[in-house]
Amino acid sequence: MNYPGDLDGAVAAWLAGRGGVAEATAALSRAYRAGATSSGLDLAAYVIARAPATYAANRRVQAALAEAWPEFSPRSLLDIGTGPGTASWAACAQWSSLLSITQCEQDPRFAALASDLNMGSGLATLQAAKVLRSSEIALSSDVRADLVVASYMLAELPLASMSDTALRMWQRAEQVLLLIEPGTPQGFERLRIVREVLLGQGALVIAPCTHQSLCPMASRNWCHFKTRVQRSRAHMHAKQGTVPFEDEAFSYLVLSRTAVVQSGGRVVAPVTVNKVATTLSLCDASGLHDVVIASRDKPAYKRAKKSGWGDVWA
Repeated sequence: MNYPGDLDGAVAAWLAGRGGVAEATAALSRAYRAGATSSGLDLAAYVIARAPATYAANRRVQAALAEAWPEFSPRSLLDIGTGPGTASWAACAQWSSLLSITQCEQDPRFAALASDLNMGSGLATLQAAKVLRSSEIALSSDVRADLVVASYMLAELPLASMSDTALRMWQRAEQVLLLIEPGTPQGFERLRIVREVLLGQGALVIAPCTHQSLCPMASRNWCHFKTRVQRSRAHMHAKQGTVPFEDEAFSYLVLSRTAVVQSGGRVVAPVTVNKVATTLSLCDASGLHDVVIASRDKPAYKRAKKSGWGDVWA
């Protein structure tokens, strides 16, 4: 998956000449699995190893929003915890309607990198983006946007302040708040808590839930999905990989101020297919349950076979 505009070239130019990336990438991967924050991470390792995955997750989630609400055409974006800017890049690829972008980043190294890559992107909206070197400024000011995104950001916060921060982000959202976290039990639990808090403030869920009921996921289950990331040569070298792809697990939540008519349920596990039947694990207004489509029902069976983890089954 290529980045939009000239960002592939801008990223390659920024990375040129930076050594020791393989060791830094291994350390970054260990830190990420341990739930560490982005503070102190090696920027080059992040750009090689994590930026493609966070971009792919944002593309997948933003596409799910566009599928659920095709009429949504945001003109403004507030990207909180932007890192190098991957959520903003994905939004530029998804919506040609975007006219203004505000990016917020606490880490001055990432803020400077986002500014540099914006200028090299070849995309007018990104080149004109405002980079605020503090998320607190955005959350405490009158900055508002049609779409507010916080991608892999809640994990950086203490649990005690997470709900309050999410509420303040919701207050900045004119139409939609989109949250993405690692596809781990801890990442999902953060989103589950935020979901309950913001539903209590009148927010409406667009995705992944197709309903407004209480989340039915039990303690041994967690709502997450996967997207396949094609590795670049630099990515494979840095991670000492032999397979030209990896799967990024993510959890997400999309909340809106506008009710969006939906039907059916979200496929929340890999689809099971055999000669007798296709089985879909669904989450819908009635809770978690399996739907079994027998092969004798040829149209439905054929459609079910083409369904994937994360799709909506109506």
